[in-house]
Amino acid sequence: MTSLLIKNATVVTVDHERRVLRDGAVAVEGDRIVAVGPTDEVAARYPTVERTIDARGKVVFPGLVNTHNHLFQTMLKGLGDDRVLSDWFANMTAPSAVSLDEETVYHAAMVGCLDGLRSGTTTMLDYFYPHPRAGLDDQIVAALRDSGIRGIFGRGMMDTGKEFGVPEGIMQDTATILADCRRVFETYDGSAGGRIKVWFAPAALWSGTRELYEGISRLAKEYATGVTIHVSETPFDRDSAFKLHGQTEMDFLESVGLLGPKLLMVHCVYLTPREIRMARHFDVKISHNPVSNLYLSSGVAPMTEAMASGVTVGLATDGAASNNTNDMIEVLKFTALMHKGHYLDPTIITAEKVLEMATIDGARAVGLEDQIGSLEPGKKADLFIFNPRRSPKSMPYHHPVSTLVYSAGQDGVETVIVDGRVIIDDRRFTELDEDGILGRAQELADRLVERAGTGALRERPWRSLSY
Repeated sequence: MTSLLIKNATVVTVDHERRVLRDGAVAVEGDRIVAVGPTDEVAARYPTVERTIDARGKVVFPGLVNTHNHLFQTMLKGLGDDRVLSDWFANMTAPSAVSLDEETVYHAAMVGCLDGLRSGTTTMLDYFYPHPRAGLDDQIVAALRDSGIRGIFGRGMMDTGKEFGVPEGIMQDTATILADCRRVFETYDGSAGGRIKVWFAPAALWSGTRELYEGISRLAKEYATGVTIHVSETPFDRDSAFKLHGQTEMDFLESVGLLGPKLLMVHCVYLTPREIRMARHFDVKISHNPVSNLYLSSGVAPMTEAMASGVTVGLATDGAASNNTNDMIEVLKFTALMHKGHYLDPTIITAEKVLEMATIDGARAVGLEDQIGSLEPGKKADLFIFNPRRSPKSMPYHHPVSTLVYSAGQDGVETVIVDGRVIIDDRRFTELDEDGILGRAQELADRLVERAGTGALRERPWRSLSY
């Protein structure tokens, strides 16, 4: 029997033909989409279903793909305002990372996943920092599993970088890192019925030795898994990487065998035209984080140039310490407006392209384009139903994609389905105690601030513009 029939909806498929069905339906069996088409045709093919959702006046979208996050940073919202990246990292983020414990990490990740799900995010790549104690990786994976989201866990690592501000408390020796990468991959990759994947996530080129990068390159090839790295986020990153390795970031990545279709580079704000050509040549993917890049005043990444050259670019929130949310709907609008304003060209990027970046291009960036990213028979049933009438922000409603990109908020996300399971139903989590999770997270965030010694950032004086 068919599990679910969504009918009478506007269905934005993002399929090869980019069809928008004005009276469309989606049929789901188990964890897969089995039909997408006009309501009368699909309903006739599947007359007996366990549940029918009448989505008249609503829009069905593919689930959004968040290609880069640091879920533990959910506990740090508002502590790192008005700082450049190097200051933000050294004086707030790194001390907090050193002070993490298991329960704090789990609840941070749970809140981040809840926030993401409420914005229609059905797939999230978490890039966990290196950490001071064993077992924290497992807490992130547990939260990805328990929240119901489709998760890619990136096991983070640093084995050098003290001269660039990396505290010893989040560094590990190379052998320990590689051994734990094996443990995490062999324990969790393919878990939760296949919903959880494991990647490797060296933090930055200036915080990893050649030995580490060569080891990760070998390990990733052995397991046929992905690798994700911060690249060229700021001039500091580029200069520090060159001081450590004597090569540019892209040349170094090529020398250790990491440039290829399973590499996802994050930020890439200062990529040169040559480096964009290299990314296209090696089919390297990019994660674009516009809100974070603006928050930290890092700059405007040349993503329109990268996409014009044929590079796959997905979207992401980055961690909530530099955003300060996990809201992918918010990222959609920032992406469009950032590039239009920077280039003084309203045609440089469209709402439709932004949605592609958050769906099918994001799926391609994480190697799952054959499974998610569009509404097509055979793909996973990862989608959300958006109701513009939930908020005056989205009304009046004329164009489904424009409304989502420019006029939407989390209020409009009415139903979220991952792997065929209804995670949010009529704006309520079906299996999670949201209030309880949020309450406990606040308690743990208070304790983390005490342990990390960052309380002064909470009590900072009023700061206005100075001239």
